[in-house]
Amino acid sequence: MRDDYLKQAQKKIEDPNILINVVSRRVKQLKNGSKPLVESLERLALEDIALLEIVKDKISYELYQPHSEQ
Repeated sequence: MRDDYLKQAQKKIEDPNILINVVSRRVKQLKNGSKPLVESLERLALEDIALLEIVKDKISYELYQPHSEQ
């Protein structure tokens, strides 16, 4: 995993647990055939592609908010 991408992604998603979850879910999608949302001239690991997508605001996340019962 590229340290520079990780540091930049940590500025976008400060909570390390959330960052790990976003990256791991995106890596799973990429492994299952999803196309990368960023282009790179170098060959990147799937984790680095996911981090770069976060850095370039190509993917985001939403925290689960359970509906309160009325």
